[in-house]
Amino acid sequence: MSEIVDQINHVHREVGSREVPDGEARTVLLRRTYDAAIEDVWDACTDPERISRWFLPVSGDLKLGGHYQLTGNAGGEILRCEPPRLLAVSWLFGENPGFSEVEVRLTAEGEERTVFELEHVAVVPPEMWDQFGPGAVGVGWDGALLGLALHLTGEGAPADPEAWAASDEAREFMTRSSERWGAAYQVSGAPADVAAATTRATTEFYVPAR
Repeated sequence: MSEIVDQINHVHREVGSREVPDGEARTVLLRRTYDAAIEDVWDACTDPERISRWFLPVSGDLKLGGHYQLTGNAGGEILRCEPPRLLAVSWLFGENPGFSEVEVRLTAEGEERTVFELEHVAVVPPEMWDQFGPGAVGVGWDGALLGLALHLTGEGAPADPEAWAASDEAREFMTRSSERWGAAYQVSGAPADVAAATTRATTEFYVPAR
């Protein structure tokens, strides 16, 4: 197993649900520890220039109450910003996106270790959840945590992201991510056959047959 694929093993995943004003929301939570000071991790998650190096280019009025836009992806409002420990944003994509929020929580574990938690809470169309389960967003967030890990260690993102996404290494990473989200879904109470079906659908979406 490559070191990049092994990054899958550093993440704890949870699946749940929560009541929000728009109804029942689904939740996915990822937690891992980075060997970096909390101030460094916070800066990597909030500085636009650094965000573009490990995630996506971002623009907007990047302050509390302001709005942001990730190139080709989500945008929304900055709801809470409490440096260096808490960042919460609405996470909206497409027309009529409904309720969707992401919260990042950081906890220092000594001077050079930081526990990173990301929780995505969203009201998901039932047909989408029934087909893909938590893996629909979970695989993408696993990729983001991988990008942050490479950035914090100075390795940086692959020189050609599109080429890497089609590589055997990336396909193995996404396959294992999908499997881990299926396992987390089953732990949350989903029947084994349902978790298996959503895992297959998620894997086929992210890792289509060649």
